[in-house]
Formats: sequence, structure tokens, C-alpha cells
Amino acid sequence: MSETVAVIDYGMGNLHSVASALGKVCDHQVLVTSDPAEIARADRVIFPGVGAIGDCMGEIKRLGFDAVLREQVASGKPVLGICVGMQALMSSSAESGGTECIDLFAGNVEFFGNQLKGDQGEVLKVPHMGWNQVHHNDHPLWADIAQDSRFYFVHSYYVQSANTEQVMASCHYGVSFAAAVGRDNVFAVQFHPEKSHTAGLQLLHNFVRWNGQS
Repeated sequence: MSETVAVIDYGMGNLHSVASALGKVCDHQVLVTSDPAEIARADRVIFPGVGAIGDCMGEIKRLGFDAVLREQVASGKPVLGICVGMQALMSSSAESGGTECIDLFAGNVEFFGNQLKGDQGEVLKVPHMGWNQVHHNDHPLWADIAQDSRFYFVHSYYVQSANTEQVMASCHYGVSFAAAVGRDNVFAVQFHPEKSHTAGLQLLHNFVRWNGQS
């Protein structure tokens, strides 16, 4: 029997884009679901997110997905956060006037700022939108992905991790920030793997074959 990947649906993510990308890299059953029971039965869980963190956390807490996520992480199954899904796993965010998040990773989410400048003093647009290089460590989810591969980003806020050992990759856009964080059976990325062509599909391929060990 093929394994099951649950893509959590709380109304705030590129759910079908993620599901479509998964269909290209595995023959697992992919469930886009808001049912906690289906999520609990799944072999792997993906937690996406798009939009303002205040709205996202409001829905996450209203639907009880903060508790669901903690339960899935505690179970030891592989869990992948994407974009705002990564930011929601941090302690807090400066967005939406200040937002308390799920706090699975110590650290905060900060605004790039309105006067963001590059290394040559040029003004950088916010949001950070488009392709950028990612410098990664040797975590299993980076298998067969070349160092400094380019991934697709869309975000105005970035993660500052309080634990450098949990930073699995970094990126630079005016400031250096965590492009990925991870611990134990949880991995999360700021970029969109489902929009990142070959490198992104390889990361999803690695995730659906990952046993949750780092």
C-alpha cells in the first residue's frame, strides 16, 4: 500500500500547487485535508501557508491546527512547513502588529523594511520576490541538490532563528536570513519548492522518502 501525505488545509496556502508537485515526484496518496483524523493517519504532513501571518494564525488557532501540528511532530512523522507555514512555526512575528506563533522553533519573524539596500547600496524591492541562491548544510532533504541552487521566494518578512544549529540553509537579500530550519522530524523552508522547478521538486522528492531522521 502506498504511503499518504496530508497537505493541511486551513484556507491559507497554495494547496493544489503543492499537491500537483507531489504528484510529479511520488505515487503516494496526497490528501488536501482539514480533517485532524486524516492528518493523524497520514505518514507525512505538509504545512503550507500564503498571506498575512495574523490571518493565518487566527485560522490555525480557530481550527485547532496548532495542537494538531504539535501532535504530529511529537509522533515522529516527517513534517514539512512551506513559506508562511515555516514562519508560523516560529515563536512570534512582527507582522500584523505582532503575532504569537506556534513556537516549535525559537526565533522571530522580522520585516525586511522599506529602505532595504543591497551590497552595492542599491534599493531592493520588498517583497523579496523571485529566484535567489540558497546555501545549505548536509541535511537529508538537500540530497542531490547542488550547493547555492536557486529557489523561488515571495515574502516581506524573514526568519531570524534563535538557534543557529537549527538553521538548515541561509539566503541573502539585503540581510542574511534563514531559508530553512529543521530539528528532528520537522523541516521548513521559506521558499516555494512547488514553484522552484528541478531543485524544488528534488526537495519534495527527498521529503517523501525521508524517515524523519536528521
